Amino acid sequence: MASFSYRAVDANGAIVVGSLEANNEHVLEAQLRQSGIEMLRCAEKGNGFFARKGSVKRKELIGFCFHMEQMTRAGLPILEALSDLRDSVGNPAFTEVICNLIGAVESGRTLSQALAESPQVFDDVFVNLIHVGEESGELPNVLKKLTESLKWQDELMSKAKTVILYPAFVGTVVMAVMLFMMLYVVPQMVDFIREMGQALPIHTRALIAFSNFLTGNWWWAVPLPAVILLLVRFQARRSESFRYIVDGWKLKTWYIGPIMTKVILSRFASYFSLCYSSGLDVLVSLKISEDIAGNAVIRKGIQEISSAIADGEALSASIDATKMFPPLVVRMVRMGESTGLLDNALSNVSYFYDREVTESIDRLRSMIEPAMTVVLGIIMGWIMMSVLGPIYETISSIGI
Repeated sequence: MASFSYRAVDANGAIVVGSLEANNEHVLEAQLRQSGIEMLRCAEKGNGFFARKGSVKRKELIGFCFHMEQMTRAGLPILEALSDLRDSVGNPAFTEVICNLIGAVESGRTLSQALAESPQVFDDVFVNLIHVGEESGELPNVLKKLTESLKWQDELMSKAKTVILYPAFVGTVVMAVMLFMMLYVVPQMVDFIREMGQALPIHTRALIAFSNFLTGNWWWAVPLPAVILLLVRFQARRSESFRYIVDGWKLKTWYIGPIMTKVILSRFASYFSLCYSSGLDVLVSLKISEDIAGNAVIRKGIQEISSAIADGEALSASIDATKMFPPLVVRMVRMGESTGLLDNALSNVSYFYDREVTESIDRLRSMIEPAMTVVLGIIMGWIMMSVLGPIYETISSIGI
């Protein structure tokens, strides 16, 4: 139970300031109203400078959707389903969110309205789909679709992490070894190599020059890539035009760019299919799906599709005009329009991109390990050859 400070007004119009413990803001408002005063505003008291609320993970959202789908399908009221879920959740942050939901529903709000009050947990897609389910009476089916969509996202993120973690770990080790060699080992060998009095090969001279540069400028050269990355991200958040350029670079990066494009389009197709099949019209579905694109270039393409449809163009023609989607996707959407089974066509598009993303990530994962091994071998070979090569030649000339 949290502690709140509040500012309220009593029946005589006098301002009342105080503090009270309650499960959430809605419960606090109800308690104050029972006391004959009307709350104006409130704020939860902190627990110190280092107090931080935990986050709600995707797996917990999957459990939330699955539980609510099963309970509502069995005919249980929303309040009972939420109360049962509250008692079984282990994450205090999520427990607090569910308590807020219970308080909002008890005060007369619908489930979608209650969810909208926690935007840090439930995004616009989630809230809009729940609202459609409430209006159509298909809430259990909508929750089931949300469960499947969240599971797919979780699997996709898990695969992406496995692809990223290995090269990140190996790259960190390689950089650490290289810095150790350049800043400590090579400088100690330089004087010995030069005292041998023979002409140094170009790769040894390059290694010595690079080592001297790092030794004299490590304090800014080592953190420079991280600083540049942070500056680019900061500027991208401030300027839409710069973010558009950066996002365009991301999509054009060799091999990684096409995979990133497929991942984003896969998410778009999945959400668009989910929204449309749940009962939302095409323009609303596009607007909701646009917000989860996460890339300015693709978001602009989705906006162009929406504008074209608003001007009377067919969905397939609008998609084809953006040149973001392969011809197979355009044909599937066109076939869905002509047969009146657009929801099935969009589901097929979602399945197509799911398969493409899975295959691309699997191919990338199979390429990363040998590629990182080759890079590590080249770097270590250059250092060893540059340091040991002149020593070996000197020893060989002495033996002759």
